[in-house]
Amino acid sequence: MHKTPSDGKSFVSETMDMLLNIEHISIIFGPPFTGLFEMDVKPPFYKAAQNCHWEEEGAFTGEVSIAMIKDCGAVYVILGHSERRNIFGESDRDINRKVHAVLKGGLKPIFCIGETLEQRQAGETEVVLRIQLEQGLTGVSSLRDVVIAYEPVWAIGTGVTAEVNQVQDTHAMVREILDGRFDEIDSVPILYGGSVKPDNSQALIQVPGVNGFLIGGASLDVVSFTSIANSVEQVQMRKL
Repeated sequence: MHKTPSDGKSFVSETMDMLLNIEHISIIFGPPFTGLFEMDVKPPFYKAAQNCHWEEEGAFTGEVSIAMIKDCGAVYVILGHSERRNIFGESDRDINRKVHAVLKGGLKPIFCIGETLEQRQAGETEVVLRIQLEQGLTGVSSLRDVVIAYEPVWAIGTGVTAEVNQVQDTHAMVREILDGRFDEIDSVPILYGGSVKPDNSQALIQVPGVNGFLIGGASLDVVSFTSIANSVEQVQMRKL
C-alpha cells in the first residue's frame, strides 16, 4: 500500500525511461488498484493487480473483479501473497477460487507460496508448500499461464535472505511437488521473493531454478528497482 496514482505514474515512467534497452526480461508493476488506471505500459512492461475477488460481480463492497482489472489493462494478478494469507486470513480455498477466476478471465495469476520461520524451524517447509500448492491449484489442469512465486515469510521485510542452497533446494522442491500433476512444469517460471536487493540480486538470479523475482521494498525506489532489473538482464544476456 504505497504510492498514490500520480506517484505511481511518475515512478513507472521514470523506470521505463531508465530501462529502455531491456530486451530479455519482463517487468511487471503491481500497484494498488487505484494505480492501475494511470500506468501506460507496453511490452516488455506489464501491469498486475495485487488481488481480486473470485465472483464476476455482486454485493461485495470493497472488492474488485477480474473484468475491472482487465479493463485497466492489467495482464497479471498476484494471489496468495503472504500478507493476504497472514494479515487478512485468506485460506487456500479462497486463493483457489481466485486462481480459477483469473484463468477464466484470461489473465495470469502470480501464485504465491511460502512458509513462516516457525514452520521452517520445525522442518515443515515441504508439508506447508505441498498443501498450499495442491489446495491452491485444485482443479487447475494446466500451468501454462501460471507464474509461481516462492516467498519465504521469514525473509520478507526482515533483511534476512535465504542462503543460496536453501533457495535452490526449495525451488527444486516446488518443481518436484508439481511435477507429478503437470506436464509443463519445466517451463513454468518460479520467482523468488525474499528481501531481494541490488546487492544480492545477481547472485540469486543465477541460482538454479530461480526464474525471476517478486520484489518488495526494493521495488519502491527507482534506482534500486532498476538496478535489480539491469542485473537480471545482464545475467540473461550471458545465458544466450
